[in-house]
Amino acid sequence: MSAPYEFVDIQARGPEMVARAFGNQVEYCRAAGAPITARVVAALGALVAGDAGGAVLTRVRDWPGAPLADALPLRLAGAIRALHLAGEEPALTPIYADEPADDAGVLGDLLLRREADILPWLDGPPQTNEVGRSAGLIAALLWLADQGLPPRFELLEIGSSAGINLMLSRYRYDLGGVVVGPDKAAIQLTPEWQGAPPPDCSIEIVSTAGCDIAPVDLTDPAQALRLKAYVWPEHRERFARIDAAIAEATRSPPDLVQMNAADFVAQQLARPQAEGTTRVLMHSIVWQYVPDDQQARIEQVMAAAGAAATAGNALAWVALEANRVVHHHELVGRHWPGDGTPHRLARAHPHGAWIGWGEFDRLV
Repeated sequence: MSAPYEFVDIQARGPEMVARAFGNQVEYCRAAGAPITARVVAALGALVAGDAGGAVLTRVRDWPGAPLADALPLRLAGAIRALHLAGEEPALTPIYADEPADDAGVLGDLLLRREADILPWLDGPPQTNEVGRSAGLIAALLWLADQGLPPRFELLEIGSSAGINLMLSRYRYDLGGVVVGPDKAAIQLTPEWQGAPPPDCSIEIVSTAGCDIAPVDLTDPAQALRLKAYVWPEHRERFARIDAAIAEATRSPPDLVQMNAADFVAQQLARPQAEGTTRVLMHSIVWQYVPDDQQARIEQVMAAAGAAATAGNALAWVALEANRVVHHHELVGRHWPGDGTPHRLARAHPHGAWIGWGEFDRLV
């Protein structure tokens, strides 16, 4: 995927960065096949750049943090989408049907009338839990097994949101012809595969545990609606996958705790590890939301644990995150024993639609 938006410092702040965040998000949505979401964000950006008043626009214009790292445009777009999904604002129907409408007029009126409902959506980052990302994570586990690490995995996830990816062992995958997972799975994932297939290895997931600073309970209709509000309306298959994940979580909820990422990683790495396993820290589209001090602490505790790793008690780190230099998402893996060097395993669509496998580049 290649997007024409320009590279900017993700941590930059100020009014100029607010405007640039909306512009970048528009181009990102277009490149990711989400023209309706791009249309909504463009109209919101025009309102922010204009002279309309109101508490919502004032708060956005005066954003104290880094609007790109904070995904500010998507916070606002999620609030609008929630009102549409709840059926409370008929004027939004033509916009989400991609029919002609006065986008700025409709949204400007909404920001004023429903500001009490919209303002709370600005208080926290988007919850973008996505089943499709599990395909990339499973492919990375196949790569780790092919590197000679024990193929029995203890998975630790930060930024788990609703824990959808913690249930990855319950899904079935066709990864370029390499099939993984139970025959009768809750969800079937077949991303468009580009390049050679991943290693065809036998793997086992022996445990999963995750954390989030604001975990989502999929069995709560209000929380499930919030999660759905962040799903781009163009991607209809993602709604079906969320419904299937809700059913699966209701049957057996994922192991998910409320905790910050650094504390969780330190706590989990301090626990005894079963012999003959590989402990894996994993995350997807979350690193930008982790504060700098927590990122540094996670890197430190992972390096210390990696130095103590053995062939029978291995450690790995798998991440699917945005590379904002080249404007696409990358699947990166590293492991110990070994020097912990990150390897680019693939490029990938942020929601799992496709995976471009085979770029085994050392990144440092």
